[in-house]
Amino acid sequence: MSELTTRTNDYATRLERVFKWLADHLDDALDLATLADVACLSPYHFHRVFHAMQGETVTDTVRRLRLHRAAVELITGELPVPRISRRAGYGSQEAFTRAFKMAYGVPPARYRAAFVPMPTPGRAEDALETTLTYKAAIRESATIRVAALAHRGDYQYIGTTFERLAALAGGLSLFGPSTRSFGLYYDDPSAVAREALRADACMTVPADWTPSGDLERREIRGGRYAVLLHVGPYAELEHAYRWLYGTWLAQSGEEPADAPCVEEYLNDARTVPPTELRTEIWLPLR
Repeated sequence: MSELTTRTNDYATRLERVFKWLADHLDDALDLATLADVACLSPYHFHRVFHAMQGETVTDTVRRLRLHRAAVELITGELPVPRISRRAGYGSQEAFTRAFKMAYGVPPARYRAAFVPMPTPGRAEDALETTLTYKAAIRESATIRVAALAHRGDYQYIGTTFERLAALAGGLSLFGPSTRSFGLYYDDPSAVAREALRADACMTVPADWTPSGDLERREIRGGRYAVLLHVGPYAELEHAYRWLYGTWLAQSGEEPADAPCVEEYLNDARTVPPTELRTEIWLPLR
């Protein structure tokens, strides 16, 4: 391994520690000196190193992660909007509304209303059924080799694990023009406690790749899948799963295989707004 490769890998490992720290401290005030200390870098250089290696500033990363969490909280309907605004780090609800609308296309209250409708006497309905439609197609896939980084906990917050994966992969020069990004999801969120959910953040690797550190080798099962394309925020993926299992599978005559669900991420959350994210959900079939 060349000295340049070794140094690049060292910086990537330092940034991976930053993402791991952010996952546990997303509510903390953004302090570049603290993050620089976590990365064991001088505060004078931390920001430049982060920006050069990640393609966005640390402020952009934190804002993106917090707005994703806000979208999740709006959909669940458990917290009032002012509380969500404060948790997202905004000093006023007006500032939060502007930032959320810029990222998600609609203000927070309207976004919530699309998923948490006001009850109508004598009628129960899922508001999403009238706003989102899906299609699924059966596809054959070959076995896919991937590098995997384990995630434990709420699936909605696997994003920080993917950030860690990207940092480590960048240091190992694993990215290429044909690299693909996947998530493997082993548990049913409706049947397993959030803190116990298991998943892997994954990316394709060459056949001769050797695992190192926290990265492990995995294979995505080859075979038949029902594939659904979801366009929009990751926070809304649960509704796509609900349609795939509750509507498509029930009407298809197909049987699910004994294998985890797969998600393939077709574009990059760092470069496109949440409304333009493209995610395929793969349901394994017998």
